[in-house]
Amino acid sequence: MTRYLLDTNMMSDLMRHPDGKVAMRVRTVGEQQVCTSIIVAAELRFGACKKQSARLKAEVEILLGLIDVMPFDAPADAAYSVLRADLEAAGTPISGNDLLIAAHAIALGHSVVTANEREFSRISGLATENWLR
Repeated sequence: MTRYLLDTNMMSDLMRHPDGKVAMRVRTVGEQQVCTSIIVAAELRFGACKKQSARLKAEVEILLGLIDVMPFDAPADAAYSVLRADLEAAGTPISGNDLLIAAHAIALGHSVVTANEREFSRISGLATENWLR
């Protein structure tokens, strides 16, 4: 059974729209089939800190408490090195955090759920879905 790793934009949508498309899809596939990366957790926490919003910080912590946050462990580091080398050789690099998230998903054997199809589509062998469409 497929497990889904939610990207930052999907996690943000869950906070903004608790009954929206992403939340409905989470209920459909089952909460146990959904997780996120520690990289995404870091991005969400950074966003809340940058806005200096106690309310947003609390919402982020609640959401991260409800979903599995996967640690970035080996072999994700090895997947990262191969992906980065391949993308740079092809002249099609992607942002550092998206590259880490993609490597993490590949190492875990999960699909990335993202609205950022442009960047993630550059990665061969990475399964992606956009639950906002």
